[in-house]
Amino acid sequence: MGNILQHARGIRLMQTNMTKGNPFSIIIRFMLPLMLGNIFQQLYNMADTIIVGRTVGQTALAAVGSTGTIMFLMQGFAIGLTTGFTVLTSQTFGAGDERRTRRSVANAVLLALITAATVTAIFVVFMKQILHLMNTPSDIFEDAYSYIYTIAWGLICCVFYNLGSSLLRAVGNSKIPLFTLLFSAVLNVFLDLLLILVFHMGTRGAAVATNISQAISAALCFLYISRKEKLLIPHREEWYIGRTDTAFQLHVGLPMALQFAITASGTMIQQSAINTFGSTAVASFTSASKFQNIMTQSMVSMGQTMATYSGQNYGAGRIDRIHQGVRTAALFSAALSVVEGLIVWFLTPYTLGLFFNSQTNIQELLPWATPYIGACVLCYIPLSLLFIFRNTMQGCGYGLLPMLGGAMELAARLVASLLAIHTGIYLFAAVSDPSAWVAAGVYTGLAYLYVMKDIQSKRAD
Repeated sequence: MGNILQHARGIRLMQTNMTKGNPFSIIIRFMLPLMLGNIFQQLYNMADTIIVGRTVGQTALAAVGSTGTIMFLMQGFAIGLTTGFTVLTSQTFGAGDERRTRRSVANAVLLALITAATVTAIFVVFMKQILHLMNTPSDIFEDAYSYIYTIAWGLICCVFYNLGSSLLRAVGNSKIPLFTLLFSAVLNVFLDLLLILVFHMGTRGAAVATNISQAISAALCFLYISRKEKLLIPHREEWYIGRTDTAFQLHVGLPMALQFAITASGTMIQQSAINTFGSTAVASFTSASKFQNIMTQSMVSMGQTMATYSGQNYGAGRIDRIHQGVRTAALFSAALSVVEGLIVWFLTPYTLGLFFNSQTNIQELLPWATPYIGACVLCYIPLSLLFIFRNTMQGCGYGLLPMLGGAMELAARLVASLLAIHTGIYLFAAVSDPSAWVAAGVYTGLAYLYVMKDIQSKRAD
């Protein structure tokens, strides 16, 4: 930890004013560190899955994989709120209002504490009931419960890492979150091996390793803020929950959280459908989706970039630059999606072997993994546009319309998953994700056009 902080001290202040300069170069320079950071964040769970699968066994891998959608719901709701809280920070920074920027940070931290405590309590109490509702196979139930119950207790670590990194991104600093994740991702692998192989803690050990690693990520982010980003340090008298700031932050954050919750509900229904096909199907789906999640982090990162870019330019009144940025991001992401789709399609059969020991017959897994991956890669372009349009609207302070896009995803996943459950045809479960991306992508594109017209009309008045 000392080395990384020493390195951070030598880095000049890395705020980025995104209201000036060439949109393409600004967006790409900001996105690349974000993408690397998001990839390493995905490696938290992937490391758990690989190490558990190769050392404990296929059923343990299926147990960890079966809880992925619960983790997405649990963490996504909390992260959606905290990310929404920092939209105000981005806008006030773009407007050059230092006092309101500091106040937005204080308010966000206090609201994040309340969020973490509330969500943790709900999931700790009802975790077993949730696993039963998801048709979790009996042979993996105890391992799944041990893993996700432990993750629930560490939710505050995830919340404050994402809050710290979101605050840094709000002022244009995407590099320090990357450095902290590099450090903690390596630590997570070390702790996985230590707790699983040496202390024989099984799936619970993997969860403990994840919690500790995320706690250190959070500590490093806020330590850097305290040393280098003085603009983000509230004064003593600014530490209170204010009515105006809370109203704005909840106005943006709640729809973002509900959007995560709605999307996660759809993926939970999808996971329930996958679970009905047995632990082999769950393990195959889990390993294929983990690889895909890493390859699609460029899309997530572009969305996060556009939230900061649009927030700063909205605060500065540069609506013309928002249009320029969206066009640039859309063209770049569409081209990159084609390349990523080809990589995922050709490499998936080879990456499956990373998750299993040498006794596993990979050929038995391909009939479950291949239909899912094939359907997904055909819809990468709509997925990339979905992130751009959704995050741009959120950066401008619009929360309801992006949330309704989540409802479109839920509806599409619900139809496909219920068809899979009632017909016993796996292909319906496999197309659940891509059908959701297409439905939400079309909707958010239309919603974005409406939002831009609404903003322009308000500015003209």
